Amino acid sequence: MLEKLLELRKKEKKIIIGLMSGTSADGVDVAVVEVKGNGKDTKIRTIGWRTFPFENDLKLLILKNSQPETSRVDEICRLNFLIAQIYADSIFKTLEELNLKPSEVDLIGSHGQTIQHLPNAVEMFGYKVKSTLQIGDPGVIAKLTGIPTVGNFRIGDVALGGEGAPLVPYFDYLVFGSDEINRLVLNIGGIANFTVLKRGCDVEEVIAFDTGPGNMVVDALVKIFFRKDYDEDGEIAQSGMVSQELLSKMSQHPFIAKKPPKSTGREEFGSAFVEKILKWSEEISLDPKDIIATASEFTVYAIYKNYELFLKPTVEIEEVIVSGGGAKNKFMLKALERYFNVPVKLTDEFGISSDAKEAICFAVLANETISGNPANIKSVTGAVKRTILGGVYF
Repeated sequence: MLEKLLELRKKEKKIIIGLMSGTSADGVDVAVVEVKGNGKDTKIRTIGWRTFPFENDLKLLILKNSQPETSRVDEICRLNFLIAQIYADSIFKTLEELNLKPSEVDLIGSHGQTIQHLPNAVEMFGYKVKSTLQIGDPGVIAKLTGIPTVGNFRIGDVALGGEGAPLVPYFDYLVFGSDEINRLVLNIGGIANFTVLKRGCDVEEVIAFDTGPGNMVVDALVKIFFRKDYDEDGEIAQSGMVSQELLSKMSQHPFIAKKPPKSTGREEFGSAFVEKILKWSEEISLDPKDIIATASEFTVYAIYKNYELFLKPTVEIEEVIVSGGGAKNKFMLKALERYFNVPVKLTDEFGISSDAKEAICFAVLANETISGNPANIKSVTGAVKRTILGGVYF
């Protein structure tokens, strides 16, 4: 196996598959990427990508087991294998559509499906413990596909005192760094996070953190009021009016003003926060469309407020680049233009699909792992040192 790893490291050009399942538990993105070089010399060409939605009952089971009150250890154990089997099946389908054979693929990088992310240390038996758990075991993926697989990317950073998230900023640094302009690279997935790249910055000058909910809260509310999985193109939000009273209540969430480095998830912006929004909305008799508009506004408000509080005094952003599901939400894109007052572009304009960016990222991170390059950023996660991320499974 060591010989195989050394052979992989020596290859100048590799075909790598990236897998990503977000906190919304909607499905898995599979990206097939040609990667040349590593580190700052990395060159990427996307061969193709596909999205495979999870069955609704599976999504509900994942979400059920993402909440301490409703989770069961036997279901988590089975889901760990089931999701890996679904990933492997999705890989085979994608390769077939792209007329590629599994034997032509050098490596897989899998983020896994997060069911708990607990970056705040608690005392247990005399130890301070931070933790994170992604299921869809990479060892199972490797065995089912016959392709070496890198997974468990977050664990190394958390073990070294970091938040374990976000990890995409290193990818942003490699792909979107500029010597000419200050950029804010924004991902609006279940959670929203941004990477700030000052012109000509080196890796330890990169600033990045989670800002609050992305689509998570809006999706939950759309499901309750409109029985849809999400607000397509932001149409519902565009038909409503933002309630300043509700927005004011939402903006008091302590995560917004928490100093970075920081990361968040369903633990802070899941069902408990949605219940609060429903209660506040009922008290002021809001129309469902106005609730959706306000929740969508809150996502962008939290993004800008984090920039304003922690970064604006030292760096003036000249361009915003957006990816994730929120990149299709016209309400959110217009709100970003209104708040930042600079050009707002999609990653697609730079050759990186806004839908598949995170999957592409984990293909690149897998390449960095086998190349022996640290891919966390201390200033972003708060880890005590930079480290190689992930484990390699054969």
